[in-house]
Amino acid sequence: MEVHGLIYQFPREIKSVIFIFIIVLSVGFYGGLSFVNTTTSMKVTEIETNYLGNESDEEAEIMKFKKSEREILTIVHNHILSMSVIFFLLSLLLATTSINKKLKYFLMIEPFISVLLTFGGIYLLWSGILWFKYVIIISGIFMTFSFLIATFSIVYQLLFNKKHQKINQ
Repeated sequence: MEVHGLIYQFPREIKSVIFIFIIVLSVGFYGGLSFVNTTTSMKVTEIETNYLGNESDEEAEIMKFKKSEREILTIVHNHILSMSVIFFLLSLLLATTSINKKLKYFLMIEPFISVLLTFGGIYLLWSGILWFKYVIIISGIFMTFSFLIATFSIVYQLLFNKKHQKINQ
């Protein structure tokens, strides 16, 4: 993929907006991860409990009930739509970086697969396919690392890639 305008060649104003966008987007993304940690403790068994409930566990400190079909469909729908937009915008920005082409392509495509596996997996787990909790955790990890590496690459290119920067100053 050959992009003619590389991110480090953008005007300062555009680079500033992209930088602020990445910061705000990251606050939202990692805030969501904090919520996931609060509701599941990032444990496979707690992921299952979060969506399927724990009514049968009389020893449970916090009683959780199985999500209704409406709740699960809302969660899956909202996350697939919003995360696809987030990763589409990140992919467009990533396309303007000069990082390794294979890594770039992976970081542009992988999050979409992980979004489908994570949130589709939540629906499948809720539907009774219990082993999908492992797919959810693995795809969630891949999605998070893809986000981290993509945002780091973009910010690095914005702030530290000095190639040709004198042209825009």
